[in-house]
Amino acid sequence: MKRALITGASGGIGAAIGRRLADDGFHVILHANRNPAPAEGLAEEIRAAGGQAEVVVFDLTDRAGTAQAIAGLLEQGSIQVLVNNAGIHDDAVFPGMQPQQWDRVLDVSLNGFFNVTQPLTLPMLRTRWGRIITLSSVAAVTGNRGQVNYSAAKGALHAASKSLALELASRGVTVNVVAPGIIETAMSADHFDTASIRQMVPMQRAGTAAEVAALVAFLASDAAGYITGQVISINGGMA
Repeated sequence: MKRALITGASGGIGAAIGRRLADDGFHVILHANRNPAPAEGLAEEIRAAGGQAEVVVFDLTDRAGTAQAIAGLLEQGSIQVLVNNAGIHDDAVFPGMQPQQWDRVLDVSLNGFFNVTQPLTLPMLRTRWGRIITLSSVAAVTGNRGQVNYSAAKGALHAASKSLALELASRGVTVNVVAPGIIETAMSADHFDTASIRQMVPMQRAGTAAEVAALVAFLASDAAGYITGQVISINGGMA
């Protein structure tokens, strides 16, 4: 049974990805940091439905702590699929943005990507099969007011993933980015009302976490073995 690590699995999209990969037969490893309770609940839900799931807790901005956690997971077996889903917002217009707002957002999204992905690449190369899938945002494709830090972090992940894809392609390891637009989650509900969504999205609705998870699940499958180095938008036609 293949194992899949999903960072930031406590949120709406991360939880949907965990459910879908478990349904597809993966043993899912659900990562959490400050609030592991939702991840624990999801793991129990998956196991009750006949799937396999466990929870791992670490701060992915702590390089040494992350390396220790990854090493512990690898002692239990290979991790064939990595979904880099963890990320945070700390929005402000750029003239008023504080240095800590810039640093924190880049630390979680960009440094977190390095801290988790780098120690997993060599084990994937040894088995000549792997999937690295990173969640980005429409903000990295089109830009967004008040999110220079977030757009910078996610845009950097696009470039990093394209370069990493070139390094790993000959060994059967694919690297792709999924860039969602407005998705129905607790976070988006605080920012977008129905009228705004109808105006912004050509499909005139928000997407669902399950739709994002379906795309991630395809990229994690054998069927997607010839897709790598791509940034795939799922945004109802926004860009």
